[in-house]
Parts: sequence; C-alpha cells; structure tokens
Amino acid sequence: MKGLNMDIGILALQGAFAEHAAVLARFPGVTARTIRQRADFSDRLAGLIIPGGESTVMAKLLVELELMDPITSAVRAGLPVFGTCAGLILLAREVQGLSAARIGELEVRVKRNAYGRQVDSFTTSTDFASMGAVPMVFIRAPAILDATERVVPLSVLNGQPVAVRQDNILATAFHPELTDDLRVHNYFLQMAAGRPLSAEMEYHP
Repeated sequence: MKGLNMDIGILALQGAFAEHAAVLARFPGVTARTIRQRADFSDRLAGLIIPGGESTVMAKLLVELELMDPITSAVRAGLPVFGTCAGLILLAREVQGLSAARIGELEVRVKRNAYGRQVDSFTTSTDFASMGAVPMVFIRAPAILDATERVVPLSVLNGQPVAVRQDNILATAFHPELTDDLRVHNYFLQMAAGRPLSAEMEYHP
C-alpha cells in the first residue's frame, strides 16, 4: 500500500522527539512537523506524537507556551495522538500522586517510574495489536494501573497493559522509536490516515 502525503506533529519541547522524527522520515509522504510554540500547532496536522521525556517538565512548558489547551481541545475533537512513556502520562486522566496539569483525555490511571530508575531500563518483546512480537524499550516507564471499558489493551506484559488505544488515542509505556521495528508507528499512521489497520504503509528500509 502506498504512502500518503500528510503532516504529523511531534511535540518538541523536551525528550525523544528527534528519534520519532527519524522514524517518520522512513515513511514516504509523511512529514514530521516539530511543535515548539503555539504558532507551530496547526489544524492541518493529521496526527500528533507526544514523546518520552520528563513529564512534569513537558507539562509545565505546555502551560507556559499556551499549548496545553489547544492540544487538549484537538485531541478531544478527534485528532489522532500517540503518546510514548511521558506522553502516556500527559494523556492519562489520573496519575498516582501527581496533580499537575495534563491533557487527561485517556481514561487510565498510571503510576510514574513504575518499572524502576534509569539503571533499571530493559528491552523485551511481546505481541502488539495481533501483529506479532515487537521489541520494546522500557526507560523509567509508567505502569497502567487500571482503565475504563473504552480503553482497549493492544499489548500486555506480565499481565499488565503496556500499549492501549482509546478511539483516536494511542499510548505506550515503552519507546518504539528506539528500535528498528516500524510496526507501532505504522499502526499510528494508519490511525492518522483513516486506513484499515490491517494494511501497511510503505517505508524506507
């Protein structure tokens, strides 16, 4: 299946935004647009990626740069969004022990740094959305403690969901941008393009 011409925004305030941009560059017709200020956030975006990083710093900058409200409104209105690690925390409705402002449209409760400190980082693999096992990099990852019925688990590790979808929202506790496997990003691009999720977009090897 051919690629599409579409722009995907990547929140570039802090964290692993460059790694996501490098992945998107491998899909013909997909252009990564970095979001660093309010003027960068456009209604012409087909989707938005919120990368891993330090969730409290990112939340503070979203508020200071007046990006929190427009992004929240766009997600609420149906903009496809993909949050990894800290992005999952920013999308979560409830974060254990944290009351800082966030987007909060994903109906889950999460715990920050549930998989340990930086030195406890690890790589594993398990099935993602019935596509087979994908490699997963966990770095100070959050855990999804519970979720409403609207939230569909796409990947489960040791009995706990590590990737979920709720309508236009995709979130992972792990970092798919730190591997060479493109299937998780491909899944999100299918969401953004409104294509059947069984299809695959072309990409550069």
